Amino acid sequence: MKGNEKLGTGRRKTSVASVRLRPGTGKVDVNGRKFEEYFPLELQRRAVLSPIEKVSSPERYDVIIRVKGGGIQGQVIAARLGIARALVIEDEHRRHDLKVLGYLTRDPRKRERKKYGLAGARKRFQFSKR
Repeated sequence: MKGNEKLGTGRRKTSVASVRLRPGTGKVDVNGRKFEEYFPLELQRRAVLSPIEKVSSPERYDVIIRVKGGGIQGQVIAARLGIARALVIEDEHRRHDLKVLGYLTRDPRKRERKKYGLAGARKRFQFSKR
């Protein structure tokens, strides 16, 4: 990692995103693929870049995201948290603005494990009297 790079880690359910933020031209790379290719929906792309858009211009940074686990939406929120944390490392004065918008809040909800004797975590098998 170079001196002017900032690193942020974001998590959501089982998704983990490692984000590198460096001064650049606005290029975004996700797992070695183009941003538009990895996150095909405009809504997802906007959600990932929203912390940068709130505090500065997205064209000021090159973003390299390594994300694994979970589904696409979990990866989007994990990447958003990673970017927000990297921005705070770069400039501590941004913390309040990002916190008010909810970008620094880690969603703690996880999938509940399946229990033996049940159909799922809580669902029971159908009761039959006879």
